[in-house]
Amino acid sequence: MGKVISAGHICLDITPVFQAGTSVREIGQLLVPGKLIQMEGASVHTGGSVANTGLALKLLGNDVTLLGKVGNDAFGGLVQNILAEYGAGGLIVDEKSSTSYSVVLAVPGTDRIFLHNPGANDTFTADDIPEEALKDAVLFHFGYPTLMKEMYEADGKGLAELFSRVKDHSIATSLDLAAVDADSPAGKVDWAAFLANVLPLVDFFVPSFEELCFMLDRPLYEARTAKGGDVTTQSGILEDADKLASKCLEMGCGAVLVKCGLSGMVYRTGSRERLSLVGHRVSLDIDTWAEKAGVQPCFRADIVKSASGAGDVSIAAWLTAMMRGDTPEVCTRLAAAEGAASVTSYDALSGILPLDELSSRIDAGSFV
Repeated sequence: MGKVISAGHICLDITPVFQAGTSVREIGQLLVPGKLIQMEGASVHTGGSVANTGLALKLLGNDVTLLGKVGNDAFGGLVQNILAEYGAGGLIVDEKSSTSYSVVLAVPGTDRIFLHNPGANDTFTADDIPEEALKDAVLFHFGYPTLMKEMYEADGKGLAELFSRVKDHSIATSLDLAAVDADSPAGKVDWAAFLANVLPLVDFFVPSFEELCFMLDRPLYEARTAKGGDVTTQSGILEDADKLASKCLEMGCGAVLVKCGLSGMVYRTGSRERLSLVGHRVSLDIDTWAEKAGVQPCFRADIVKSASGAGDVSIAAWLTAMMRGDTPEVCTRLAAAEGAASVTSYDALSGILPLDELSSRIDAGSFV
């Protein structure tokens, strides 16, 4: 399938493990000021798009180059040691920055909460992508510019310039997002303008519903989140996601996969004319991809330990299936199944299954 570059955000994920039997409907039932909560161990793994999607792409059989930035500190050493266990490395070390980290509160019964420090990700620029790395690459995947200051400032000028440079090499491009803290500097960005600048250069756009809704329809986002609980379990989510996906195609991207958590996934693909602009190093069958749309229900896992990184892993399956020549429908089905496999472990990667095994399990009814 060729060489894949996974670039962008990388961090250390620290996930405290709640005791067996812990389950709440609202996080406020558990996190009360002054309350002591007895915990078990903590799961410490690499996080962010570079580690999650990048290593998942590698585990699915792709030749992957990881391009991210860490600080020269204890967390940075941990990140590099973990990547080395997968035979990956080569990260940029910024002596002036700290390593990014996230504390992931994955309480059974509620959606995850992230306590995040962007660290060295805020200093990442297009200049951190060496020209040598682009040689022979088939796909360039960039993740989480929403958490990277140099990438989202000036309506995404830096990211647009990077994607333009990548497209000049006939490399296919894909883009993933992360949630935006409305009270942070990123929350003040004109995200519709950002997407208008960047999406014409993105062949495969793979955001979550919440991320996309925050950017393109803030009133709808606020109405959805005001109801409390997991937004993706609310009625009408798939219909809203489909409308947002159509808007993204109108803004210029080639194909869209919107991850909708427990409700499933929605995909839409562009015209033959737009898909003809996909980086030519990917052998995309335009006849099977042009102007397609569909919904894929969520597959349920027997055991759910943590959904952290499951969306990133599902993206890796979707992109891998695309590169091997599968249709959008099959790609999305495999993506949903890989996401279900991922949640059976506390980290994003331990539950990953090869695509052929996923297909066999789907055919056998192992995923429901």
